[in-house]
Amino acid sequence: MEDRNTGVDAPGAGASRQVSAPSKPELGSPKGRPAADSVGASAGNGLERGGHLPGPPPGKGRKRRKRRRGRKVFARDGASQAPADPGPASPPSLKTQSLAVAPVMPAREPHRQRSDLPVFAALDLGTNNCRLLVAVPTRHGQFRVIDAFSRIVRLGEGLSASGRLAGPAMDRAIEALKICADKLRARKVKRARLIATEACRAAENGREFLERVERETGLRLEIIDRQTEARLAVSGCGSLVERGTKGVVLFDIGGGSSEIALIDLSRHRSSRLANHIVSWTSLPVGVVSLAERYGGKTVTRAVFDAMVADVAERLSGFEGRSRLDHLVNGPGFHLLGTSGTVTTLAGVHLELERYDRRRVDGLWMDRVSVDRMVEKLLGWGFEERVSNPCIGADRADLVLAGCAILEAIRATWPSERLRVADRGLREGILSELMADHGAWRDMARDRP
Repeated sequence: MEDRNTGVDAPGAGASRQVSAPSKPELGSPKGRPAADSVGASAGNGLERGGHLPGPPPGKGRKRRKRRRGRKVFARDGASQAPADPGPASPPSLKTQSLAVAPVMPAREPHRQRSDLPVFAALDLGTNNCRLLVAVPTRHGQFRVIDAFSRIVRLGEGLSASGRLAGPAMDRAIEALKICADKLRARKVKRARLIATEACRAAENGREFLERVERETGLRLEIIDRQTEARLAVSGCGSLVERGTKGVVLFDIGGGSSEIALIDLSRHRSSRLANHIVSWTSLPVGVVSLAERYGGKTVTRAVFDAMVADVAERLSGFEGRSRLDHLVNGPGFHLLGTSGTVTTLAGVHLELERYDRRRVDGLWMDRVSVDRMVEKLLGWGFEERVSNPCIGADRADLVLAGCAILEAIRATWPSERLRVADRGLREGILSELMADHGAWRDMARDRP
């Protein structure tokens, strides 16, 4: 089962591919939209915080293009050198120090070329999806995605009932992570952060599974806590919070948990949006766990209302939920959703024949439009949801559970406007890594 790719010029659902860098640097994040601001608290030094990359594979080097007498020919890097040692059979894990080698700049050529830009990577293994972004910094607070991958693996399938990750689910995740490892080997990654979220946090065998991941793929993932997950979601969506905004409730509806952050911008605004989080919570419920509890294929009005009530009761125990009450009814307040639920609603709202991230990311939906889309999906049967190109078979049994979580959030913080974000943890990781590494500062210094 594969998810839609969110990289530059990403293909449609169920596909992933490497993306070539354009002739001119694109401003912003995937699909040429404005990228996440350099916001959020320090994420550390990527691999030094637990994310490790596999070593380079044995065999031939990458092709490089030369021009000879007006025609293009190809030569292998290091063709005149002795063949590389193929190394051990199992993929090794390399620490950050072995990757953090600054590119050597020619003495008389101070301007960075595309090939000289440092490469950063972010991998997010969630309850439902496995996602990877590889990017290079561009203008301050922005980056250009050079490779991406996304696949629905449903790692948390059956977790709410058994408390353990199931064998088939782990196998699906391993296969997706092998593809991610191959993509990372193909890039000279300077810094990376590879994270696992709720499924691995909650499962009895979560750490055991990550040990297997390292043995079979060479990737060492870190399990992040819920507060870090909430902060990264905020960091990834910073550029979608416009000037003049006074308050935002940002939510990330995941597969096994849902993170909610209350952001107060009424006094001032710093460069790091996460500095303005005044309260946050992480609900131990997501689309996979809620659908497994109530059923996802046949969802009646009564079942849907029961799901909404379940989530609303959990929200009622959130002590900091009133921290934005002085802003909720004002014109500078809105909701900001980053999840498959809200992007699916947006795609259905736009009547897209094929999901298009460029049209969805940053879209504003008013209250009436959201109401209408939720009612529309609730009125569709399972097969109708499967046949919709923005839902498909992989999401058809999960989307109404996501809508129930959304409705509980909207009831707690009523708003006339909802902004849709097709971005999140990976973009937050990249923004924090680049800011902490000084990538944008170095680029500014290199300019004439």
